[in-house]
Amino acid sequence: MREGKKVSVEVSSKKNSNNEKNKKNQTKNNNNNNDNNKNNETKKKESQNLVKKTNKSGRSVQSQNEASLKSEEVEQQQLSATDSDSDYQDFSEDDVSENESLTQSEDGESESSGDEVHGTGDDMNNDNDDGPADQSDGSQSQRGVEESDSSEDEVAPRNTIGDVPLEWYKDEKHIGYDIAGKKITKKERQDKLASFLASVDDSKNWRKIYDEYNDEEVELTKEETRIIRRLLKGKAPHADYDPYADYVDWFKYEDSLHPLSNAPEPKRRFIPSKWESKKVLQYVRAIRKGLIKFDEPKEEEPRFYLLWGDDSSTAEKANRLSYIPAPKSKLPGHEESYNPSLEYIPTQEEVNSYQLMYEEDRPKFIPKRFTSFRSIPSYENAVKDSFERCMDLYLCPRVRKKRINIDPETLRPKLPSRKDLKPYPATCYLEYIGHKGAVMSISTEASGQWIASGSTDGTVRIWEVESGRCLRVWEIGESVQCVAWNPSPEHPVLAVSAGQDVIILNTGFGNEEEQKRVEELLQVENPTAPDDSDNMASIVSWLQDERLGGIRLRHFKTVTSVEWHRRGDYLSTVMPADILFSVYLIFIVFVYSFLFMVESPTFRAIVMHQLSKKLSHRIPFKLHGLPVSSVFHPTRSIFFVSTKKNIRVYDLLKQKLIKKLETGLREVSSIAIHPAGDNVIVGSREGKLCWFDMDLSSKPYRILKCHPKDITNVAFHRSYPLFASCSDDCTAYVFHGMVYSDLNQNPLIVPLEILRGHTSSNGRGVMDCKFHPRQPWLFTAGADSTIKLYCH
Repeated sequence: MREGKKVSVEVSSKKNSNNEKNKKNQTKNNNNNNDNNKNNETKKKESQNLVKKTNKSGRSVQSQNEASLKSEEVEQQQLSATDSDSDYQDFSEDDVSENESLTQSEDGESESSGDEVHGTGDDMNNDNDDGPADQSDGSQSQRGVEESDSSEDEVAPRNTIGDVPLEWYKDEKHIGYDIAGKKITKKERQDKLASFLASVDDSKNWRKIYDEYNDEEVELTKEETRIIRRLLKGKAPHADYDPYADYVDWFKYEDSLHPLSNAPEPKRRFIPSKWESKKVLQYVRAIRKGLIKFDEPKEEEPRFYLLWGDDSSTAEKANRLSYIPAPKSKLPGHEESYNPSLEYIPTQEEVNSYQLMYEEDRPKFIPKRFTSFRSIPSYENAVKDSFERCMDLYLCPRVRKKRINIDPETLRPKLPSRKDLKPYPATCYLEYIGHKGAVMSISTEASGQWIASGSTDGTVRIWEVESGRCLRVWEIGESVQCVAWNPSPEHPVLAVSAGQDVIILNTGFGNEEEQKRVEELLQVENPTAPDDSDNMASIVSWLQDERLGGIRLRHFKTVTSVEWHRRGDYLSTVMPADILFSVYLIFIVFVYSFLFMVESPTFRAIVMHQLSKKLSHRIPFKLHGLPVSSVFHPTRSIFFVSTKKNIRVYDLLKQKLIKKLETGLREVSSIAIHPAGDNVIVGSREGKLCWFDMDLSSKPYRILKCHPKDITNVAFHRSYPLFASCSDDCTAYVFHGMVYSDLNQNPLIVPLEILRGHTSSNGRGVMDCKFHPRQPWLFTAGADSTIKLYCH
């Protein structure tokens, strides 16, 4: 109690001294400015209200401390009364000026919490020092900041325990270690009563904070307390910061090309499309009607599996491959013993029989008998076996693969039965014998009653189809290459190519009126040449042949092929030449054309002739490569020219190239057009037959490898879905080729029959084949000087 009285006396003395100082300051301020007095009076009232509030808050804080000290409740009440007075009076004049500057900078806000205003009563009593405090506020704040920054830089971190929980040192007398490794003892802590009395005596106790890690008390500076107060009120730490500063527009949008931000446009600017909504309605209706179907959702894999189930079944269910260990080598048995029993040792006869077996079936090891280990020789295949073992381990599939058992018969295309595709030629019905040399070409008359043939013996014969009787023979005197019957029944004439000449013969068939027309048609009054502008006089000459009774067209090269137009007035001739002759000819003609300005005849290898006007025309197209044959379209004004590599299709009316068919063959030998005109078959020197669908592609639809030797000719039937090919292997193949009117359905190709009967002569077999115009019959001409008729 005595100590308490002493403390109260000291507090009262301090109060008296402070009051005297305040009175002196007030008199000075009253003399200087009368206006300030009024302001000071208002501030006093506000400060007195704050003092009352702070007293209440101080008492509430002290009441909490009183709860901890139940034994001395009376003494703590007396001390709490003196605590507020001593705290308010213990501030110096500098503290008064500081608090006044704070109140002015915070726009006159007077309300604060108990923790913020604790110990500010002295500030409110010294409100008369307002003027000088305001002037020195900026300088003091700057100094405070500088002092706090310098102090933080000078003071080094003194944490001696790091990030270690303090609970570990709770029961210890030390806290951490110094540099030398010695224990740092804890400071003696005062009891609560002594600390409370010390806090009463110390006016700056409210600024002190205890640092647990460094075991010391830290005193906050004025600037730090000011910053804390502003933060507790929700303001900026520094008073100079203006949160509502005027906006400065740093950008000018007048001439800007790019937007200021790359953010997408907001959805409120979106304008829905009327047409998209209509499209969505169409889709919705189609989905409801079932026109649009969605994919079925995939079945989820089972989350659980049988722990003790079969690996193969689980692998199949999970659709994954199971692991397979490496194969183990075979363990040696009794046969590999160095002294096996006699029953394992093979006899000499068995050893000899092993030599006759295939290597795959032959046993790899033959057991032998030795009396001791010393007599066993080194193993010959030791390195080989180890290498094979390593290869087995390397190449062995470590994963079980699903093996699919497929019947080879199911891989074959499902073709109709041959019985359902009858009729077609199958057996030899008749032979036409009379030529002495190889029959190179045959041709049937439009009605199918007669057939003409040309042979290397220099003769042309006309046969009756049904009886096999030879009606007429012409001695040409030169090997005949091609024979072509006029397709028009009104003009029963025959075109024969022999050497450089094409002879048009009168067959003598028909009534008297038809014969008169033919005789008039085959008359050449004056052997004239075409116009000089076409420059055809040096290529074809129209001559009258009195001996044979026809017209002779003389060309400048050997003619190998003759084809009639469907109307019977035009025919085309092909004059291919070998490479050496063509190069030599090109050189001569180039010099000739350069001197006399004449076009090169290499572009005239194909010539068209008009029988009624006795004129010859070259095709108005440039040929790329040596021509092999030419064919007219059966219904349209289209002309097919086959070179050794490609087939070119030209339009005669427009005089331009329509399509180029790429065969991919080594050398083309023959060509035939389907009666509908949309499909083409091509034979080659390598035994391949290509089927082209012109509406589908410029590449082959099917390539049939049927003959082992060269294909000499191919042919279509006019009315039946049949086509055939003949080769030097003495055979003729008959195929079923159905072309559908539906463009979405591909042609059906089925092999039917292989026709044999001809024999080889000088390495040549069947030279030509032609179908009967009305019946499903096939005529073949062979190098054995015979002609055969195959019927169904």
